[in-house]
Amino acid sequence: MIRLCAPHELAEGQSRGFACDDLKLLAVRRQGQVYVFENRCPHRNVPLNWSPDQFLDPSGSLIQCASHGALFLIESGECVAGPCAGQSLQPLECREDAEGLWIAPL
Repeated sequence: MIRLCAPHELAEGQSRGFACDDLKLLAVRRQGQVYVFENRCPHRNVPLNWSPDQFLDPSGSLIQCASHGALFLIESGECVAGPCAGQSLQPLECREDAEGLWIAPL
């Protein structure tokens, strides 16, 4: 397993970016659950973040693409508004324990 960070380093309602080898990821904690996706918009294949660790819309309830404003559900990665509506972010399985947030090696 690959450790992304300690659990306390991703607060409730926050997002954070990670780089694992050549793969860029984003993680969001919502209602105690952590969701991890590839940091790549399905519309243009570009990173989603506005600036480091800034992946959420102003309400903090959706992931938003900085390039064209597409909005994605945090729980599934499904695009619900914008030019890639109906497409989804690529999810990665994540587990959490007292030592960290972990993803399986790719």
